[in-house]
Amino acid sequence: MASTSASASVFEYAPAPESRSVVDIAPSYGLFIDGEFTEAADGKVFKTVSPSTEEVLSEIAQAGEADVDRAVKAARRAFEKWSALPGSERAKYLFRIARIIQERSRELAVLETLDNGKPIKETRDADLPLVAAHFFYYAGWADKLDHAGFGANPQPLGVAGQVIPWNFPLLMLAWKIAPALATGNTVVLKPAETTPLSALFFADICRQAGLPKGVVNILPGYGDSGAALVAHPDVNKVAFTGSTAVGKAIARQVAGTTKKVTLELGGKGANIVFDDAPIDQAVEGIVTGIFFNQGQVCCAGSRLLVQESIQDELLDSLKRRLSTLRLGDPLDKNTDIGAINSAEQLSRITTLVEQGEAEGAERWSPSCELPSSGYWFAPTLFTNVTQAHTIARDEIFGPVLSVLTFRTPEEAVAKANNSQYGLSAGIWTEKGSRILAVASKLRAGVIWSNTFNKFDPTSPFGGYKESGYGREGGRHGLEAYLDV
Repeated sequence: MASTSASASVFEYAPAPESRSVVDIAPSYGLFIDGEFTEAADGKVFKTVSPSTEEVLSEIAQAGEADVDRAVKAARRAFEKWSALPGSERAKYLFRIARIIQERSRELAVLETLDNGKPIKETRDADLPLVAAHFFYYAGWADKLDHAGFGANPQPLGVAGQVIPWNFPLLMLAWKIAPALATGNTVVLKPAETTPLSALFFADICRQAGLPKGVVNILPGYGDSGAALVAHPDVNKVAFTGSTAVGKAIARQVAGTTKKVTLELGGKGANIVFDDAPIDQAVEGIVTGIFFNQGQVCCAGSRLLVQESIQDELLDSLKRRLSTLRLGDPLDKNTDIGAINSAEQLSRITTLVEQGEAEGAERWSPSCELPSSGYWFAPTLFTNVTQAHTIARDEIFGPVLSVLTFRTPEEAVAKANNSQYGLSAGIWTEKGSRILAVASKLRAGVIWSNTFNKFDPTSPFGGYKESGYGREGGRHGLEAYLDV
């Protein structure tokens, strides 16, 4: 494990690793179809590895087109009885799932850290509480749909085909499955190929909760599996979280069909710091905004817009704070920066950072020793960045912050909106009137004031422009799964 330079702190931390023994990972897993684990029709398998060590964790059945068809048919058969249940009965299953998630939260947190690479304190303190909260929240809606504002007796759509990413595997699953089940739909979900384990453990939770067979089906696989699911003629609703390029392909694929679609895609969030902002608080928000989950967050505050008069003071404070971050073993409870999820993602981050240097931006990272195995990238910030730089336009999806300056609120808004994306933004100022004035002009789906990356199941989430369309979370998240 690597740590910061000794000068950053008088105190040094002893390792405090969470035990791997709390989770039992089987040598192999099948697809979860119609309430049972089964091999892929063509017998194909793939391996999932731990990003921090490159250790093979398990061998996973790889879904093909025939498996997608099998799962969709199982979900269609289950839909008739599941949708006919009173909302109060569906709620009981969701409450049961939520409680089991809480009971198994330590096991699931360790599993997610092993398979994804993010620090245990993030999976333990952020991901798992939010996962349970989403199931509790939508359980509460299941018998109140007549009062959700979508008219009397709103009806479910049918079979929902859901494709989720690798950055928040279990949380994205909860965002998708909880509202789908609450509204009476059945689900076929494809987790990302690099992080299938928590979805497969969730399949076991469904069995533990007594969920009727076929209501939830889990199909690990690659992009072709997701494409087959999206294209299946008996899927009524498509929900996708992932890259903008794949989202555009999905939009083209479903065009002309009756399928309802929500897309939550990329982002290049602006974090705007005005000259009256509390510097120390803003620095913590900047760090949370871009280095949480190694920056592998679609709504990350990857563009820092700082008022020119406080640039030097803010950057000095930010660099001091980055020098205290600890990078290393994700299972260590002291770790702030974990591993990048895959070799492919690490290569993309490295390429874009090198391009930023080649285009003239000034790169800085704290003194940081990277582990010899696994996929790692030191927290990095760029200064002397202009809006023309690639690193200010493209989503890097890594621990890389681009710093730009502004002089007036109007210039800050113009620079913040000068992006093909529109998912998130942050505003740091002591003036409530300025927060409201600036927020009303920002073209972003989620805007935080004097904080960043705060989530709640009662609050809708989604974007504008190439960040997608539709909303997940809150009452708004019900509409995507109802025929209204």
